[in-house]
Amino acid sequence: MKQKLALVTGAGRGIGLETARLFLEHNIKTILVDIDEIQLDKAMEELNDELAISFVCDVTDEEKVNKLCNHILKEYGTVDILVNNAGIFRCDRGPFSNSISEHWRKKIDCNIYGTLYFTRALINPMIKQKYGSIINLSSITATLGAVGMVDYTLTKGAIKSFTKSLSKEVALNNVRVNSVSPGNIEPDNRYPEMSYMNRSGSYRECAQVIYFLASDEASFVTGEDYVVAGGRKKI
Repeated sequence: MKQKLALVTGAGRGIGLETARLFLEHNIKTILVDIDEIQLDKAMEELNDELAISFVCDVTDEEKVNKLCNHILKEYGTVDILVNNAGIFRCDRGPFSNSISEHWRKKIDCNIYGTLYFTRALINPMIKQKYGSIINLSSITATLGAVGMVDYTLTKGAIKSFTKSLSKEVALNNVRVNSVSPGNIEPDNRYPEMSYMNRSGSYRECAQVIYFLASDEASFVTGEDYVVAGGRKKI
């Protein structure tokens, strides 16, 4: 059987790195993409796996994304699994009336356009081979809303809508498109009171859901949003 090839953006740390680790544990050749070369090198050193490949790329740069994806397709063949994880979260945490438009643009460029660029560049070979799984990272805030995070929640709501529509467009080609909406995912268990389980989620717990959606165990799942939030009760 052909060995699967996965690509994870924002893979230098956090959910992206843990997702890459889980793919590698299941013998999936995995391409890690991140804008931070130093962090990406640390991730590669930590993983220490011959199936791991890394590329530095700014997901907001359409030309660079297309160039990278063309190289990957030529060198390694079709990407079977795409995880659009790269994103900007940091918020001004103030009223929208005082928000800074440049901050909107940065989040929109990374969270929305980065997802669009990579998906468009890699989806046609998936359609041609009639196999593929795309997982987009949204957020529980896209459903619940959040004070002081209007621009961020806007971008994550867009990702949910994009996922729903694209899944319908490519379903007959056996290309599945789903999203994952994390809640409070923190390595040091900050803000445990935000979940009914009274704890934060781990990167691993979120990565396991992403892996499930990428795997053939989820072969009849598409157009869905999986919430990983421990019964999130407030923002």
